Amino acid sequence: MTKPFLLYGWQLSYFSGKARAYLRYKQIPFREREVDGYTLMRRIPRKTGSSPVMPVVVTPEGEWLQDTTHIIETLEQRFLTPSVYPESAALRVLAQLLEAWADEWWIPIAMHYRWSYPENEALFLKEAGRALVPFAPAFLQRRLARRPATLLKSYLPGVGVVPAQFDLMERWTEAMLDALDQHFAHHDFLLGGRPCVADFALIGPLYAHLARDPWPKRALIAPRPHLQAWVARTHEGAPGDGALFDIANLPETLQPVLRALRDEFLPMVLGIRDAVQRHAQAGAARKPRLPRALESIDFPMADGRFRRLAMPYTLWMMQGVQRGYRALDEAQRAALCAAIGSGAAAEALAADVGPALQRTGLRVRWAEARGGARRR
Repeated sequence: MTKPFLLYGWQLSYFSGKARAYLRYKQIPFREREVDGYTLMRRIPRKTGSSPVMPVVVTPEGEWLQDTTHIIETLEQRFLTPSVYPESAALRVLAQLLEAWADEWWIPIAMHYRWSYPENEALFLKEAGRALVPFAPAFLQRRLARRPATLLKSYLPGVGVVPAQFDLMERWTEAMLDALDQHFAHHDFLLGGRPCVADFALIGPLYAHLARDPWPKRALIAPRPHLQAWVARTHEGAPGDGALFDIANLPETLQPVLRALRDEFLPMVLGIRDAVQRHAQAGAARKPRLPRALESIDFPMADGRFRRLAMPYTLWMMQGVQRGYRALDEAQRAALCAAIGSGAAAEALAADVGPALQRTGLRVRWAEARGGARRR
């Protein structure tokens, strides 16, 4: 390489943390630039043909890569070792399922803890304003940053961040963070002694939103020292020097996460599938691109049920996981389903999650015959 890769992102950004931690772990030479207003609104859409969304990775050859799963899959073909995908085929599918869970399920949690606690907003306005208009005076930076803050807060009801659901989200989060703290007391990473793609996905919400914003940093992360240590080593790209788990012998400390996959995330995915199917049956299949959000669905969370809009992107990501699942032999499928929880996991992983979708930029459309690649 004649020059390093370039990462456009923010420390505040959910998915920028995922890309940054991955690049550090792989020891891929890169420089990071904060996304200014012109780059966000003009250069990124022009170069990617997609939305003004970060992060973006620019290769030394000038290719602009957007969507962190696509970024990682692309760079894994170029930088083969150390791979962030487990060698075991069944464990690899579990890692990709955990990636989908971290990318999609945690979005309401991250947005709730950022925007429902007013003390966090000052940090957002300071850092976003400095990035967007770096040469403006501080008061003007903060004033201009209120526009993206207002836009992001307008998304809260759609992802379920409404007062009636605050207690439910917080009960779920406290229990899950306790479980993760216990797991990281005994294991360095999610699936063993070295990081995998699941760790980089989970660092997105846990670093940018929970470990940096003042309220969750103080109330959620600081009291859990093992979780705090995992955030630090994963975000810094620590290599780890241990083996990954055997799919047939996953530790008890991982069981709360596996139950969340089985009892919460997979039912959400099937609810999105049903919403997409109803959308298609209503004649919308004639329009090539799906809306970013469809009707409201509800599904289990903690000791209650959570309601939010169905996001077709989540279903598209699950279709990628399913392709990996279908490539497993019978013994590998049985081992994976037994690890997650046989009956419900097998039913959901083998379910028809059509209609088939493909990614176009950061949106999804009805798949053409040739199919599409996975996302983020």
